[in-house]
This record gives sequence, structure tokens and C-alpha cells, in this order.
Amino acid sequence: MTLPIHDLKGMVRLLFFCLLFSLVVCSAETREKKFVQIFLPDGFAVTAELAVTDEERQLGLMFREKINPDQGMLFIFEEEGIHSFWMKNMRFSLDILWLDKDKRIVHVERNVPPGKKPPYPSYSPVYPAKYVLELKAGSIDEHKLKVFDRLEFVLKDGDIPRNQFLEFQGSVL
Repeated sequence: MTLPIHDLKGMVRLLFFCLLFSLVVCSAETREKKFVQIFLPDGFAVTAELAVTDEERQLGLMFREKINPDQGMLFIFEEEGIHSFWMKNMRFSLDILWLDKDKRIVHVERNVPPGKKPPYPSYSPVYPAKYVLELKAGSIDEHKLKVFDRLEFVLKDGDIPRNQFLEFQGSVL
């Protein structure tokens, strides 16, 4: 029994899209995580995992079992804005700090509990932020962090999100 040509083309297309989908999924899963050292005003160093892409920012620390006192996650946005966070699928409480483009703290939320069930509360800064740092709950008080304190860290060019449309046009922000 032979397949009609149009069925064969359909099968080839389906196989192609399955292969393409597999490549995208595998590349996302094997993407190397990036980290940055962040120095708090008291000199304490935090190793923060970077969340740069939309997917990384959406996933955040969801489903993780714990975070150590010297660990965190730094969310990097293309522009300053009012970036809201929630605690869906979190298993532990966090301290959340919003930082402006100059890496100064513009807003803090202490001991933010995991979301239990919808609707999940949303946490937003009062002022625009370019970065958001999630730390183990209690870190803000332990290190006496406050609004207007400046954190120190250096990002490499590849760690900075870019406007994809402008990159496509051959420009870089």
C-alpha cells in the first residue's frame, strides 16, 4: 500500500515540526544558568542566579525546595518599570528588593509568603525598577538593607536583555 503524495508531505511537515519543537525544548532545558556576585552595603556577597529572558523571569524560583542565605535570584528587565511579582508555586518565603537603573533599592517587601491558592497576591514597587532581587526571607533585616541603599554588581553584555525587535533590525540598545 502506498500513501498519496499529499499525505506523505503532511507526514514530512509533522516530522519537521516535531524535530524543531524537540530542539527548542532541549536547548531551553540545557541553557547554561548564569550567575552574578552581588555585594550588599555591609560587604556580604550573594551569588544570584540571573533571570534575563521572559521564560526565566516567569519561572523564577518556582518549585525550588530552598534558598541559602548567600543565594538569590536577580531579575533583569530591559527598562525601568513597575514590575509586579507573585509567589505562585513557591515553597518558601522570600525578601524581595526592587532596584533602579543605578542599583539603588527603591522598594522592599519582607518575608513574602508562598502563594497558597488563587487568587495570588501581587507585590509591586512604588517607584520604577530595572532589577528585582529575591533573597532568603530575613535577609533585609539581617543585613539592615533599606530604601536608597546601593548594591554592587557587574553584568556582562550577554547578561543584559535586549529589545528583540531592535536586534532583528540590526541595532542594539
